[in-house]
Amino acid sequence: MTHERRTYASAGVSIDKADAVVSRLREAVESTGATGFGAFAGLHPLGDGRLLAASTDGVGTKLILARERGALRVCGADLAAHCINDVATSGAEPLLFLDYVAASEIDLEQVAELVEGAAEVCREAGVALVGGETAELPGIYREGELDFAGTCVGVVERGCLIDGSRIEAGDAVIGLPSAGVHANGFTLVRKILEEEDYDGDDLLAPTRLYLSDVRRLRASLDVRGLAHVTGGGIVGNLSRILPDGLRPEIDWDAWERPPVFRWLAQYVEEDELRRVFNLGIGYCAIVPDPGEERVIGRIVTA
Repeated sequence: MTHERRTYASAGVSIDKADAVVSRLREAVESTGATGFGAFAGLHPLGDGRLLAASTDGVGTKLILARERGALRVCGADLAAHCINDVATSGAEPLLFLDYVAASEIDLEQVAELVEGAAEVCREAGVALVGGETAELPGIYREGELDFAGTCVGVVERGCLIDGSRIEAGDAVIGLPSAGVHANGFTLVRKILEEEDYDGDDLLAPTRLYLSDVRRLRASLDVRGLAHVTGGGIVGNLSRILPDGLRPEIDWDAWERPPVFRWLAQYVEEDELRRVFNLGIGYCAIVPDPGEERVIGRIVTA
């Protein structure tokens, strides 16, 4: 059976527009003294050879589906893992986390599910959930819907900073498996669910926490770059950390995709799947010698 092909843009989200926003805001951000704008984590020197690393993000429209299916705790885990994973790409040790919940009318049980889910991941990562904000904003949010965002802050010694600057052509790309869709692309997913239901566990599985994987890889390999595969797919996120003149060349058959992506492939063209979803690889490390780790590609000259 042939299905109508869907795109992220037709579902209402433009990756190109998001990229344009980053470019437009760069001058304003860098005018404050910030450097490295557009990376997974922003950096700020402490003056003693250390840098703060911080990242802010939200869960997005996965919240809508999770609320309908009674799985908001998953989204709490998504948020904490997402922000901690971003901070870890810089080589930093994450220290603390803050969250923000907003809705037209606060439902205590829903807020508790979200915060408890985030706290569970924070405990696993050794990160303190030090505070947050809960806001009722009728007129801004639709009745019954809510939003959840958060910030993680960590610290890294300058000599231990991972910023991609040492990456060279020929380096290997190690791929770490995702648990499923994680928390990106759900505006498109929800459009497809209007045509056909999917109830596999990998649809709403929480974002994997990769902190222990990062520590393990850094202990045994020369890790030159780390990328968290979120919106923009594997190539899009790897490209964020590569020096000019280099690009990733991915072997798309190097791993088996979780079933949810085979389901999505009935409705979404392959190029769009690669541009929007993680397709089973949630985190990448770039190293000169991968040892026994799973290699999914190489860095080549652009």
